[in-house]
Amino acid sequence: MAPADIQNREDIELLVNEFYTKVREDALIGPLFQATIASKWPEHLSKMYAFWETVLLDRHTYSGAPFMPHARLPLEPEHFERWLQLFDRTLDTHFAGPVADDARARASKMAVMFQAKLEYLKEHGSFKPLF
Repeated sequence: MAPADIQNREDIELLVNEFYTKVREDALIGPLFQATIASKWPEHLSKMYAFWETVLLDRHTYSGAPFMPHARLPLEPEHFERWLQLFDRTLDTHFAGPVADDARARASKMAVMFQAKLEYLKEHGSFKPLF
């Protein structure tokens, strides 16, 4: 049986939980996430449920500025590439359809936008990495 599309909050939670399980186990980006989030995983996951529910299901449960928590992290293009690989793999495993396709497209655009903003901060001297 083919995977179904993302349809509700439970699907969002499955996507986020499975994705961040992969992230935490990943040798490249796992340590960055662990150093930044440490013991605050439940709070982070809750924010990510709300973020993706707002973006994909138009249910306005998230408010905030998603770039700002990333602004001082020592992120490089390879970190974003791995993030997208893990996100795409999670989508491919669990979901198929227009909403899953939208999730993939939005994640890709977000990665490009975050990288551009980080590069701008680095070039203009206002980038001070956390670690």
